[in-house]
Formats: sequence, C-alpha cells, structure tokens
Amino acid sequence: MRRKASLVLLALAVFFAALSPLLRWYAFPRLAKVPAGQYQETVLEAKPATLLEYGSMKARKVDRVTIVQTLKGNVEESEKIERSAGRDVVVWDSLSYVQGPDGKMVSAIPERYIFDAHSQDPVHATGEAVDGDPVRREGIEFKWPFLAEKRDYAYFDAQTRTSAPIHYKGERTFRGMDVYYFEQTVPWTKVKYPRKMPMPGIDATKLEQQTGTTRWYTTRRMFWVDPVTGAPVNGEETHREELRGGSLLGGRDKVTAFAGHVKMREDYVDSTVALVKKNRTAVLMLTSYLPWGFVILGGSLLALALYLEARGRGPGDPAEDPAPRPEPVSA
Repeated sequence: MRRKASLVLLALAVFFAALSPLLRWYAFPRLAKVPAGQYQETVLEAKPATLLEYGSMKARKVDRVTIVQTLKGNVEESEKIERSAGRDVVVWDSLSYVQGPDGKMVSAIPERYIFDAHSQDPVHATGEAVDGDPVRREGIEFKWPFLAEKRDYAYFDAQTRTSAPIHYKGERTFRGMDVYYFEQTVPWTKVKYPRKMPMPGIDATKLEQQTGTTRWYTTRRMFWVDPVTGAPVNGEETHREELRGGSLLGGRDKVTAFAGHVKMREDYVDSTVALVKKNRTAVLMLTSYLPWGFVILGGSLLALALYLEARGRGPGDPAEDPAPRPEPVSA
C-alpha cells in the first residue's frame, strides 16, 4: 500500500510541477486581457486655471477647468478587426471633453484607439484616428502592458499625433500600492485646432489658413502605474496651450488659450485604485500565486512520495527481508 501511495503522490507531484509553467507561459497570455466591452469614465480638473475667452480673445483666470475623459469598448468593431488580424483586439472609442467653469464646452476631441488585448501593442486598422484624422500609432496610450517593466516606453500624444519616450523615473508608493512612476515632457509644438470649439460659424479646420493664427501646445505628463496590471492609478499633467500671431489676435504675438495643472478628481482616484487592486489579484493568481503554489505543492508531494518509498524499503518490511539460509542436514 505504501508503494501504491508513493506512486500516486509522485504522479501528482509531476502534474503540479508541469502545471506551474503552463499557467505562467500558456494560460496567462490567453486569459489576461483587456475586456473588449470595457467602459470607463474619468474626471480631471485644473484648479485654478487660465482659459481663453473666445468672444473677446482674452485670457482670464478661472476657478476650474474640467476634463471628462470616457473610454468605451466597441465590441462590434473589435470582432471585425479580429477576423483579419488573427488575434484578440480591443477598440476603444474615447472622448476628451473640456468644459469651462460655466459648464460650456471648450473642446471635444474623439479618438479611436485599436490595440492588442494582451500586449497593448497598437493594431493598425481602418478607423484608427484622432479628432477625425487618420493616425498610425506607435507605442502605448492610456495603459501599459501587463507586468510593466522598469524602462522607458514609447507613448502616443494625441495633440501632436506623434510618439515619444515616456521615461521610467523609479518606484513610488501611492495609496498603499507599490507603483512605477513615469514622466514625459512634450516641448512646444504647433498642433491642429480641435474640430469642435466654442466659435459658432467658424470652421476650425480652416482657421489657421484663414487667419494665420497658429495653435501651440506643451505638457509635462505624469503617471503612477501599477506594474502588475499596467493600469495607471493616477495621472497628472502640467498643460499649456497658446495661440500665436495672425489676424485673430489683433496684433498681439501670443495669448494663452489654456494653462493649468490637471489632476484626477479624488473620488475617481479612489475608484480607480479599488478597480486596479481587484484586477491585480486576478493577474497575480496566474503569474505568481498559483504557479509558485503548484511548485511548492509539487515539491512537497515529491518529498512525501520519497519518504513513503523509503519506509516501504526499510528493514522492518518483511517483503524486503532476505530469505533464511537452509540449515545443514546431519546423518
């Protein structure tokens, strides 16, 4: 019976030892994915801020500027792209809606972001766009890959429609979580006007051509990223926009269109941290808890199997006692 038990334990030890790398290297890439139908809303605020009043074309100080950013998974489009891409794809339709202290729109910039559900690598397909302009993204946007590394990443900037390194700046502690801190500075760059602006009767796509007034932008963006899920738990930007030259400014060289330190609203920081902690546990189950648990369990079962086998072969086992020597026969 001991030998049968030791064989069973040995088989279980081999099974769990083989299951450990399968979970980490086979199951994890197939199970850890961004849901295709995810919906997320984040509210950011700049308090106080400088904002251009388009009626008078003068910058004024305001109590706050609010940015509502929504991400909505487009399941129908992702399924279409998956058929040709041959992998799991997520399509996010996002909208960055900026409003002044009176609640009126300052700008509204839609995006379509298409990426691999597991790796977060961009997937180039028809519809990839920013504010109606086709783009070809390189690098990440909104989210880091699962198991983010301590290195720089290429990060796509929607204003400039280009990618540049976002630099790893070290480990931090945020709301009790160990996170990676990343930072990127976009230098002053001439950018397009948003198609939707609080200027009735004016085609923003032709504004620069008609007036000669250009729009410029710079920002310093900061992210605190959970390295397990790759999800930012907090984000901030020191953001500035200017209009320069042309007839729109009435002879002035430049005017501030927007300036402020943009931060996530506290209640959205709390909800984001709670969501990331929940998803973090699920990822750790596949990458750490279960694989290492199975290794330890397999090792324990192997040790127990060897122990039982050793006891089964001990001197007290009659099956292992040597046969008695025949006694000599005397006449």
